[in-house]
Amino acid sequence: MERKLFTSLQGEGADQLNNSLSHQGFRRSQNVLYRPSCSDCSACMSARIDVRSFVKNRSQKRILKRNATLQRRATSPWATEDQYALFRRYLDSRHSDGGMADMDVFEYAAMIEETPIRSRVIEYTEPQFSGLVAVSLTDVLEDGLSMVYSFYDPDMPQNSVGTYMILDHISIALETGLPYVYLGYWVPGSSKMSYKEKFSGLEIYHQGDWKKMRDPAEFADSTHPLSTDPIAEQVANIHLPEQLPHHRR
Repeated sequence: MERKLFTSLQGEGADQLNNSLSHQGFRRSQNVLYRPSCSDCSACMSARIDVRSFVKNRSQKRILKRNATLQRRATSPWATEDQYALFRRYLDSRHSDGGMADMDVFEYAAMIEETPIRSRVIEYTEPQFSGLVAVSLTDVLEDGLSMVYSFYDPDMPQNSVGTYMILDHISIALETGLPYVYLGYWVPGSSKMSYKEKFSGLEIYHQGDWKKMRDPAEFADSTHPLSTDPIAEQVANIHLPEQLPHHRR
């Protein structure tokens, strides 16, 4: 049965808490931080790219070349009609049976705009036809960029726009001196998440520490029913920031 640890993000200490728990495998959804904590499996593991260790392979170089005309624009987290139209096309094409398939425009706006921390919407446009091609909701952490949710034009499969967005975030991180790009969760053996394995410099949060991925098979033991620590032990091992602001009563 699926189970998660979660906590709310609010007040002056939101950024500090988000930074601390992101280092420990948590992810943000609006004003909540969560981490999978299933009783019989530890397969969902947070993944990030060490941008200083990343080296483009031939396929990634071709993807950069194919998307060289795309223009990037970073804005405050504000939802638009063009974004939602692209979001709907993406879901209907790629995730029509997923948990987000029924999201309406108001729920989409909440996903984008309800953020108590430093977040940006990064839009990619194609000037040749003045169209929105891709969008990423990205959090700016103290040590990297966290790609909270991204989507793209499903009618451009030859361009591998999803991979391009990750490559561009690596470039942004290098330009701004941030060491990591956080990609969300990775599951051993999942075909839908195997694209993350193609990035050199990939690290996986496994058994309380970040470990470089050399062979995906090294993490296969996390799918075993006996791989999971008791929930009380998981909570006890979470490290919180030493000085979070106290709320006045």
